[in-house]
Amino acid sequence: MERWVLLRKGADFAGIGERFHISPRLACLIRNRDVTGDEAVGKFLNGTAADLYDGRKMKGMEEAVRILRRKIDSGKKIRIIGDYDIDGIHAAYILLEGIERLGGVADSDIPDRITDGYGLNEALVKRAYEDGTDTIVTCDNGIAAADEIAYGKSLGMTIIVTDHHEVPYEEGDGERIYRLPPADAVIDPRQPGCGYPFPGLCGAAVAYQLVLALCADMGRKKEEFEDLLENVAIATVGDVMDLTDENRIFVKEGLKRIGSTQNYGLRSLIECTNLDKDRIRAYHIGFILGPCMNASGRLDTAKRGLRLLRAKSKKEADVLAGDLKALNDSRKEMTEKAVLMAKEQVETGGLKNDRVLVIYLPDCHESLAGIVAGRIRESYYRPVFVLTDAQEGIKGSGRSIEAYHMFEELSKCKELLTRFGGHRLAAGLSLTKEKMGDFRRMLNENCTLTKEELTEKVVIDMELPFTSVTESFIQELSLLEPFGKGNGKPVFAARHVEILSIRILGKNQNVLKLKVCDAAGTAMDAMYFNHAEEFLEAMEERYGSRAAKAALAGRRSGMTLSITYYPELNEYMGRVTPQIVITHYQ
Repeated sequence: MERWVLLRKGADFAGIGERFHISPRLACLIRNRDVTGDEAVGKFLNGTAADLYDGRKMKGMEEAVRILRRKIDSGKKIRIIGDYDIDGIHAAYILLEGIERLGGVADSDIPDRITDGYGLNEALVKRAYEDGTDTIVTCDNGIAAADEIAYGKSLGMTIIVTDHHEVPYEEGDGERIYRLPPADAVIDPRQPGCGYPFPGLCGAAVAYQLVLALCADMGRKKEEFEDLLENVAIATVGDVMDLTDENRIFVKEGLKRIGSTQNYGLRSLIECTNLDKDRIRAYHIGFILGPCMNASGRLDTAKRGLRLLRAKSKKEADVLAGDLKALNDSRKEMTEKAVLMAKEQVETGGLKNDRVLVIYLPDCHESLAGIVAGRIRESYYRPVFVLTDAQEGIKGSGRSIEAYHMFEELSKCKELLTRFGGHRLAAGLSLTKEKMGDFRRMLNENCTLTKEELTEKVVIDMELPFTSVTESFIQELSLLEPFGKGNGKPVFAARHVEILSIRILGKNQNVLKLKVCDAAGTAMDAMYFNHAEEFLEAMEERYGSRAAKAALAGRRSGMTLSITYYPELNEYMGRVTPQIVITHYQ
């Protein structure tokens, strides 16, 4: 059973509305996002690229710029080493484009998920050295690669780390001792002593700030590089960063530009996935474009995704985009099978009482473990690790809930692991097969999650009568976009809602279209997606089959419920009418 919680945060909503020319209701929704004070509200509503923080405030930035400027001026060979996910691909692209446009000699390498594993390793360093590379710049990785970087330094190489992951640490005498890699410069807004105002950036955003700092040092205009905001936006959404503060600006600015992008690869991928280039939202990045790019690193090589972004002709881009879409279609089928196997293991394999789920799927493609873990977390609302057989031992990915800091919990059982990394809500790890049982046991023994923390919380912004669901209010809600993690769509609620009729729609019969009426007697069209069968069973169990059949026949049934919902505009045959999408019900 979910916990429904109604937010009650106070402020002078009428005054805020007057000052910013918005409705008091919208002012309330902004306050619910903990945006307070006129400066913050103004930035939330109207922030632009001009409001981005100065990247030179990042610890290590000045040193990195000084080194790279010298390397570019002397024509030294620079290798960018990214990572195999969407953030790593776009971070590598940003650094490659930036350094080349500033006159540098640069190429790239990206680890193979299966043979290399996550991040920098000795083979990648050795390969760079043998290719005559003078300087390595990591992006979206490197902060945990102290030994590998020490090896590169022993070969006489210059190494710069740009990353956004947590810095590894050890506990000593009740305090944390952080272990930074021995690189020539380390840029990571999460490192101790970094004075950057917003540490929640993705790797691509850190890379972009390095390019801007370098361009300022070399007397170039930052406007020459603003097309790269598209890549920061895609990486920020794709890597599921909080869409707050500076990330909100990065995504807003990037989305403005994506529709008219001059990048052949992005244009082809938008066409290939049948998206309307003028109506691309964060949702389309998160669920359509992003998964296609991630599929390259999951099932093939992420170098294919980088090649797409670097394509020099429409013909080349069209072929690469088609390949990525096909890979993603294959990935979706494999994921569905793995999710079913994982659920069966939870239900029948003695895991149901565990507060932290550790699921072993030996035949699951290791690149899908994180996606499967995320889907199982959604179903059971518990932290989940999915482990699979790898070339060397066992690999796994974890997805967490808000109350469980995954990286810190892995740190508590690191003696069982050969490698691990990540942050609060997601992590990756490696271990030997014989340690799997101990790993599951230790995670659960250490777990302090309460019953309340293991109950999904639905946070409601406000109760909203259907009379307020107007076209103008729905249009005003777009000022809150982009929606995503840390800035979800507002959640509205209504009690004592009567179901007037129900229709079953969709190819898989999993969508409901309802006519509903609130306590004040206002009728409204409503949609309910994905769990139609479950909804109908719940109604029948509560009100009986006669009432359910009456609703399906279009007759008043007397069935009532409380709902949370989001309003939207339905455009059909040239007519625009408000409707609601039901998200939860009781």
